[in-house]
Amino acid sequence: MTLATATDLAAATNESLANLSNTLIYSAMAVYTLAFFAYITEWIFGSRSKIGRTAAALTTEGGAKAPAVTVNKAGSTAVLERPKVVVRAAAGARDVPDGPGAHGGDEQGDLYGRIAVSLTVLAFLIELGGVIARAASVERAPWGNMYEFNITFSTVAVGVYLTLLALKKDVRWLGLFLITTVLLDLGIAVTVLYTASDQLVPALHSYWLYIHVSTAILCGAVFYVGAVSTILYLFKDSYENKLASGGKPGSFATSFLERLPASASLDKFSYRVNAAVFPLWTFTIIAGAIWAGDAWGRYWGWDPKETWAFITWVAYACYLHARATAGWKGRKAAYLALIAFGCWLFNYYGVNIFVSGKHSYAGV
Repeated sequence: MTLATATDLAAATNESLANLSNTLIYSAMAVYTLAFFAYITEWIFGSRSKIGRTAAALTTEGGAKAPAVTVNKAGSTAVLERPKVVVRAAAGARDVPDGPGAHGGDEQGDLYGRIAVSLTVLAFLIELGGVIARAASVERAPWGNMYEFNITFSTVAVGVYLTLLALKKDVRWLGLFLITTVLLDLGIAVTVLYTASDQLVPALHSYWLYIHVSTAILCGAVFYVGAVSTILYLFKDSYENKLASGGKPGSFATSFLERLPASASLDKFSYRVNAAVFPLWTFTIIAGAIWAGDAWGRYWGWDPKETWAFITWVAYACYLHARATAGWKGRKAAYLALIAFGCWLFNYYGVNIFVSGKHSYAGV
């Protein structure tokens, strides 16, 4: 076998793996779509008979109605059962119970939810296979351009969600919103951002590619989960405020929002995930600076990507500081969290597509 023949065979093998990766990504999108419909079915057909907890708690708290008391007689002994109220953690806020979840506490709805999660696991494994095949096709990390970053990012985001479920965290309410945006992300990836499998530019040939970019992807995935819960917090908080002031939300809002956790639970969840990953984002920036020193002979040059990574860091630092400061809990801190995530999104999409710099590796 000649050297030219061996090279041609290697190239063919690489092309085969690249095509396999594309097939697996499209297959994952198909399974994610099935999971999307299963999550919708869970929300639609889950029982609505167990909602109304927020309204009942707020009515009780406002003093309009006395707590319901049930008397169970066991022989000559009377046992009083009062409604259980979950205390909200935010300072000066209301006592509101968590909702029963997307399935509404119903066995049929729960079945659809389990099917949705199973399909999500299957799609995750298929997409992970597509990412691995893409990496094997060029024998490097699968995040050398925006297309590869997108497919890896969505895989990690779903992995974070499934990990939380595996840790027995009740976050299945995230499923519908997660899968919806994952499908949008993959749709953009295979249409607008798609780049043929190819080798890296010389500046990216470094072990720091594995360290710096992988941590950036993980941070972005966790920040995304925090942003979704923050948006849901704002909706749920508005709903609770309307009930507390005597308003009457629409039936759709009631059916949907009553099933979510209380706004305090959503607020606490988003804060915890953002706080947990912030040190890793700090390390990501430091790792990037070290890599820049190796590649370009300077640690920091205010390149657009570097600048917006730092802006994102400052925004999340302000959010975490605001959460620890009296008077900046709740909605004000939530808006700050969304601004911070917006900075992260612009750092990825805006800087890569619209701004020229040393980090212009979008490939589009």
